[in-house]
Amino acid sequence: MKKIRPSGGYRQTASFQTATIIYDATYWFCEAFVDPRSRTTDQMVQAARGGRQNIAEGSRASATSSQTELRLVNVARASLEELLLDYEDYLRHRRLPQWDMESPEAQAVRVVPTTFKKDQSNPTDLTDRTDAQRWELYSPWLDHKDAAIRANALICIINQANYLLDRQIASLEAAFIEEGGYSEQLATARLQKRKQDQSDRTELTIQTDQQKIKPPPCPVCGSLMSLRTAKAGTNAGQSFWGCSSYPNCKGTVKI
Repeated sequence: MKKIRPSGGYRQTASFQTATIIYDATYWFCEAFVDPRSRTTDQMVQAARGGRQNIAEGSRASATSSQTELRLVNVARASLEELLLDYEDYLRHRRLPQWDMESPEAQAVRVVPTTFKKDQSNPTDLTDRTDAQRWELYSPWLDHKDAAIRANALICIINQANYLLDRQIASLEAAFIEEGGYSEQLATARLQKRKQDQSDRTELTIQTDQQKIKPPPCPVCGSLMSLRTAKAGTNAGQSFWGCSSYPNCKGTVKI
């Protein structure tokens, strides 16, 4: 039986793949530039992980609860917003410059997906690449020895992920308003099944009633007639009333 609402498929979404890059980059950023014993390390890694994991969990939950899916995607969005502030704090507390969103440096990071799609030498979509191949696209910034460059690049990528999640949330909300939640769709499917069953029963009743129709008397000899089917001629395959005394009487009546 076909599932009422599909689920899964999150690995091919741009939001999940971008969140994966953010999680990996944050883990290695903290490993290189943040005291591993500090609470900040744990908070940043967990926020990055929460962004990725909640997208996946929300996708799986979509089969049975659109409200749960919406809640988890919103949690993912909130986790990445928290992480965004952590990177901004990192730069500010160390008096390091933060890129303006319209600066050449920020734009160079932001156009990576668009540039990749337009590159005719790479016919496959960015979402079709492996994690290692996607990481390589951002490697000039995320593998840089300068903490400020890594942090600024991650701020740009997190903003991209948040934009994708905002669009995803808006789409989920619109679908919920138009189609309803899982329970509503389940009720609708059940009503449709009942209507179909009722229609089938009605059709069966009509067929049964037709079989119970009392045969008319033969207009030639007065005998009861039998329901027959023409085997040849222009009326082949059609039903008609034929005299039960056939072949002695060849009276017929159209149905």
